[in-house]
Amino acid sequence: MMLFIVNLLLAFVWVAVSGSATLHNLLFGFVLSLLVVGLLREQVDGITYLTRLKRLIMLLLLFLWELAKSAWRVTALVLSPSLDVRPGIFAYPLTVTRDFEITLLANLITLTPGTLSVDVSEDRRTLYVHALDCADPEAARREIAEGFERRIREAFES
Repeated sequence: MMLFIVNLLLAFVWVAVSGSATLHNLLFGFVLSLLVVGLLREQVDGITYLTRLKRLIMLLLLFLWELAKSAWRVTALVLSPSLDVRPGIFAYPLTVTRDFEITLLANLITLTPGTLSVDVSEDRRTLYVHALDCADPEAARREIAEGFERRIREAFES
């Protein structure tokens, strides 16, 4: 996080030095300072700034993909004539441990159509998730573990 702030400060320094306070110049300064920070190869929690940025972008892309997939599934479910849904709540064992990571995972699950994070256990080891179609809770657990949770661990590993 500290390198992101340095990146922003360098971008504003670029704007001040160049004398042009336009959005394009600020974006150019941001990209230029991103390259400088990347070339310096400063470490953040054992991984470079650019690697962390790439992993955050991958998490965002995964969320957008899952959002589109889930919206399609829910639409197909709702428009089907039989409306064969089996809603339910399942327990998801967490491997992320920090409050921020648990909150992010719960929010990503809630923002995806057809699922809703209901509660976190007192010991923060279990997340309870309501699913519109809970016919196969093991597949839902596997999808969360191999998707959102894995990307969150990669992006925020220490």
